[in-house]
Amino acid sequence: MTYRDSGVDIAKGEVFARWLADQTSRLPQAQVRSGIGGFAGVYGLPRHEPGKPERLLAATTDGVGTKLLLAQCLERHDTVGIDLVAMCVNDLLAQGAIPLFFLDYFATGVLDETVARDVLSGVITGCSQAGCALLGGETAEMPSFYPPGRYDLAGFAVGEIVSAAGHDRIRPGDVMVGLPSSGVHSNGYSLVRKVLPDLTPETLGQEVPELGTTLGAALLEPTRIYVPQVKPLVQEGVVRAAVHVTGGGLPGNVPRILPPDVGVRMFREKWRVPAVFDVLQRRGGITDAEMYRVFNMGLGMVMVVNGADVDALLRRTCLQGEARVVGEVVPGPSGLQLVPPVS
Repeated sequence: MTYRDSGVDIAKGEVFARWLADQTSRLPQAQVRSGIGGFAGVYGLPRHEPGKPERLLAATTDGVGTKLLLAQCLERHDTVGIDLVAMCVNDLLAQGAIPLFFLDYFATGVLDETVARDVLSGVITGCSQAGCALLGGETAEMPSFYPPGRYDLAGFAVGEIVSAAGHDRIRPGDVMVGLPSSGVHSNGYSLVRKVLPDLTPETLGQEVPELGTTLGAALLEPTRIYVPQVKPLVQEGVVRAAVHVTGGGLPGNVPRILPPDVGVRMFREKWRVPAVFDVLQRRGGITDAEMYRVFNMGLGMVMVVNGADVDALLRRTCLQGEARVVGEVVPGPSGLQLVPPVS
């Protein structure tokens, strides 16, 4: 079973993104420092005082995707707001930016105030974890568009660039340091629902021994927000580049930060793959390659750091002993090699 079988064509999405990037190049570009293709767009604020360094803002937007259908099935709405914030602020971190503020868009057929409060409580929790303001948002009622009980979410985050993270800082000899994910996060749920077609309150409420919890609880575990761990490192310029592992998994995201003359080798035995991925792979008969192409497989954030600094970095209090060296930067060609465990 593949992601395409579930109705999601990653390759088609990449073609569309390239078309869109070409179209937007015709718009005003004077202050644009990084457009479509990065983890966030970067905009330079006009200088009002000559000689002062340019201040750069990063902006990004995202949603929660079809994970919302599970929340709506279980009538548990207090975690998806955390997902929404996480998907945006983690992208800002990967761009070397510290989150400043967040805005949300909540759309539904007929407003259920209890549901809306639960959803927005999650957004507020996410903003608290990310240390950013909830500046505003929009609540839209569209009774002829959404069926009863359905809603959708989108989020928008802005941060200030504080570190020159980017591919031009990466060198052979650098190492890849990974931070664990909390599970599936918020990508690949169309494939999850294809693998597990009978997603009802009864089946989602069943205990799964290898998960140590119910299937629903494992799948609704909110996306981890990495701001407390990564923000100090970004502020100090320790992170040369970073990857927020979302749609496309490691193979689709790591190459986005690489210059043409270096590659990356990542060693799959260096980190733990959460049991929820084993359950999905076994039930869907999914190949290893497809699993890594769709899901984060246990790594939610990967940072490139100087190899000489890595031992001190791993002892940093902010990383809570969770960071692991998971790979290395090597001379080109550009790309990612996932090295399987030694049998």
